Amino acid sequence: MALLITRKCINCDMCEPECPNQAISMGDEIYQIDANRCTECVGHYETPTCQQVCPIDNTIITDPQHVENQEQLWDKFVVLHLADSL
Repeated sequence: MALLITRKCINCDMCEPECPNQAISMGDEIYQIDANRCTECVGHYETPTCQQVCPIDNTIITDPQHVENQEQLWDKFVVLHLADSL
């Protein structure tokens, strides 16, 4: 599943530089996550780094509109980071 930044975001700038997929960017009012690039850090880390560095609990949550299983997240990681070497 891709992740979603809720309105609880305080724009602290902690999550954006931590994303290994460059899926986080500033939106109109708060940061947003590109569901096409978010792998929940599958292929990089054990847990999503954005959730780990966010100072506000439950601000970055599972996006119910972009449900993906571990295999789909892994496939997305491969396309984003390993496609040139295949």
